[in-house]
Amino acid sequence: MVKPLPATILTGFLGAGKTTLLRFILNASHGEKIAVIENEFGQVPIDSGILGDRATRITTLSNGCICCSSANELENALLDLLDGIDGGTLDFSRLVIECTGMADPGPVVQTFFSHPTISQRFLLDGVIVLVDAVHADQQLSQFPLAQAQVGFADRIILSKTDIAGDSEPLIERLQRINARAPVYKVVQGEASLETLFNVEGFILNDRLDLKKPRFRPLVQPENAIYSIVITCSRPLDLAQVSAVMEQLLLDYADSLLRYKGLLEIENDPRRLLFQGVQRLYSADWDREWRQDERRESIMVFIGINLPEEQIRAAFAALE
Repeated sequence: MVKPLPATILTGFLGAGKTTLLRFILNASHGEKIAVIENEFGQVPIDSGILGDRATRITTLSNGCICCSSANELENALLDLLDGIDGGTLDFSRLVIECTGMADPGPVVQTFFSHPTISQRFLLDGVIVLVDAVHADQQLSQFPLAQAQVGFADRIILSKTDIAGDSEPLIERLQRINARAPVYKVVQGEASLETLFNVEGFILNDRLDLKKPRFRPLVQPENAIYSIVITCSRPLDLAQVSAVMEQLLLDYADSLLRYKGLLEIENDPRRLLFQGVQRLYSADWDREWRQDERRESIMVFIGINLPEEQIRAAFAALE
C-alpha cells in the first residue's frame, strides 16, 4: 500500500504573512520535496512569482476562494497531483495548501475526508493559522471568519511580533478561542519546521495540551467562537456519553469547528479517544490506562456561540 502524502493547510486573515512563511518553508533545509496549491482572488496569479521555483509544482486556484469555489476546484487539483505522481511526471513528499485570506478552512479540511481517493492518498497533517499581531485584535472583533480560522487551527503562528508591542492580551484571546492550539511567535516567517510539520492534528491521539489563559480583571473582547473545556473525574457510561455526543452533533454540528476528547469509560481498562471537524466524527479505543496516570475524561469543543451551560450540564449529568 502506498504511504499517504502528508498535507498542511496554511490559513490566516489577509496580510498575516502566509506567503512569507511559505517562502521560508520552501527555502529551508528539510530534505522535503514540497508541492504547493495556492488560492488567490482575481484572474492573474501573483504569488507564484514571489515563491520562486523551489516547489515541485505550484497549482494556482484563481477562481475565487477555495471554500466556496464551484466545480470542486481544489478536489480536481489534488487529483491532478496524484495523476502526476502515478504517471511519473511529479515527485513530491509533502503538500502545502495556502488558502486565501478570506477562506473558511472547514470545507478545505473536509475535502481530505469526503473523497475516497483523496482520503486514501493524502494524510491531512494539520491546519496552521497565521495571525497578524498588529491588526489581529481588530480583525477578530470585526470579522467572524478570522475567529473561525483560529478555531480550526492545530498551530497558531503569531507574526509581526517584533513591531506589535505586548502580545500577551492577544495570545490570551486566541487561547480563549482555541484552547488546544499552541501559539508560536515568529518574525519574517522564520518558524521552526518542527512546529509546522508532523503535527498529527487529524490522527486520533491524546495530545490535549490545553492552554487556559490567565485571569485578567480587565474587560475582555467578545469572541463569537471560543473553547469549552470539560473535565469529568468519574468513569462515564459508554452508551450515555455516546447519546450526549450524538445529540450535540445533531443540534450544533454546523456551529462546531473542532472537538477532541480523551475519555475514561466504566468497566473498561482502555482510554477512548475521539475527535471531529464539524459533522465528521471518529472515535477509537487507545491503550490501557497506566497505574501512574490520572484517570479522568477531558474534552474540548471549539465552536460558534455554543450553549456552554447546556453542554456542561449534559456532561455533568453523566457523572
